[in-house]
Amino acid sequence: VQLQASGGGLVQTGGSLRLSCAASGRTFSTDNMGWFRQAPGKGREFVAAIRGASTFYADSLKGRFTISRDNAKVTVYLQMNSLKPEDTAVYYCAANKGVYYSDYTKYGYWGQGTQVTVSS
Repeated sequence: VQLQASGGGLVQTGGSLRLSCAASGRTFSTDNMGWFRQAPGKGREFVAAIRGASTFYADSLKGRFTISRDNAKVTVYLQMNSLKPEDTAVYYCAANKGVYYSDYTKYGYWGQGTQVTVSS
């Protein structure tokens, strides 16, 4: 499975961005598509995941971030609204098979990451 993330950039506080993750290859072998982020000097943090029609979010991000998918395009999106400086990080999309959706160590396929910078 190959994943290509895009859509990051520089945005002001309160702004919005939509990240995309295009998947190719043996995508039928995966169950979960997830987004994680990593800020400088911090560990990789779960953001959101989607499994079929079910969605999962980090508690702290509920209401601001929305994950969705377009099965025809084999693409997963992360809509991020009301962005804050603390959302600044490299955002990664990932895919795995199984029931674990929030543990980054359970993901075997990763995109290259896209930088999101929120200015104050």
